[in-house]
Amino acid sequence: MGQRYLADSNVIIDYTAGLLPASSGDFLEDIFNEEFLISVIVKIEVLGFDHVFNKLEAMERFLNSGTDLPLDETITNECILLRRRHKKLKLPDAIIAATAKVHGLILLTNNAKDFANIKSLKILNPYDL
Repeated sequence: MGQRYLADSNVIIDYTAGLLPASSGDFLEDIFNEEFLISVIVKIEVLGFDHVFNKLEAMERFLNSGTDLPLDETITNECILLRRRHKKLKLPDAIIAATAKVHGLILLTNNAKDFANIKSLKILNPYDL
């Protein structure tokens, strides 16, 4: 298998709402059909997002088609290190970044600036494709 990806909440929300450019949508569709990975915190964020409630069942089905990467001890420890090094990093973003780092994944996000100070984190913004 080639490169592996972890989808951030904003990418999932924009993808399912059809807000991404066509080239990005095609790229993400391939990823979601091949190996759809999400952090458990992404599932919590997406299903708690206000705009999702009118299509909650469809979003739950979509998220359940992926693989949840749980918050285990290794990710927890990496998250702690990230929070110590990057004081402005929000806890959900730290969990997402730690999950990507521990599993060697490229983070798909439209909020690259939130993760910019984490030099060892590989980031791809689907809007830039």
